Amino acid sequence: MLLAEFVLLLANLIYATSYVTTRIVLVDVGPAALALARLVIGSAILIPVALAARRRDPRRLSSAEHRRVFWMGLLGFAGAFAFAHWGLLRSTATNAALLITVEPISLMLLSPLLLGERLRRREALAATMTLAGAALVVVNGVPGLTHALAPHWRGDLLLVCSGLAYASYSLFGRSVLLRHSAIAVTAWSIAWGAAAMVPLALLEWHGGQRPVWSGQALAGVLYLSVVITALGYLAWNYALERVPAPRAAIFLNVQPLAGAVLGIVWLGEPLTAFTVVGGALILAGLTLTVKAGPMG
Repeated sequence: MLLAEFVLLLANLIYATSYVTTRIVLVDVGPAALALARLVIGSAILIPVALAARRRDPRRLSSAEHRRVFWMGLLGFAGAFAFAHWGLLRSTATNAALLITVEPISLMLLSPLLLGERLRRREALAATMTLAGAALVVVNGVPGLTHALAPHWRGDLLLVCSGLAYASYSLFGRSVLLRHSAIAVTAWSIAWGAAAMVPLALLEWHGGQRPVWSGQALAGVLYLSVVITALGYLAWNYALERVPAPRAAIFLNVQPLAGAVLGIVWLGEPLTAFTVVGGALILAGLTLTVKAGPMG
């Protein structure tokens, strides 16, 4: 359990770098093209590994499990990436990092209903605090007192949809990962996500949005594909095999804090009082749930 939780912590710290990197790459590469590139490269890395591992594991996915893996790819990869990239074009890396809290909130609140995993009062309180923090980040103002209210609401709404799509990945995948290896589930769900992104990438291409493959764009795409998509999801699924979903959701809260700091320091994005207070509430929610100890 301790190793799995360390993997969760490390993976989320690394994943926090994805918001700034994506924001930079989107200058040269369209959102759908970037999502497709990440998924195709991730598939190319993981599918051969999954096929090699299959020889040692005689278990095969049932028809119901195949359907779950399909939805993991469609929603948790294609949907989540598309919404995240479109949202980042219209919002900021700081907001994207902070609004990833939609994912752990969804996992905490929906896991008891869909997976039968118990949610204690402390976790419910933490989810409420995190939700309040996220609301402050999105609103980022007071009517009549500040210059603008919810200045990036279109992008933020897309980022909220991305968080919900990311949560669906874990909710669909939890039962499959109890019976099958993380490598196989990650590889095939990424492959389904890549297939689902092809029509969107073609529409983007025909709409005249063509990628410019600069050195910066290529480096960013490779980083997002190999480190974030392939290795990051593999690490997440490895941990999800061993840690209950509501407990795993706690560690997702590392992302908003680290990602917001990177957005402010690296991209020079503004730091407002609402961002500070919202971030503090998110951090408080994380601290509260960690102190609760492992869930029963």
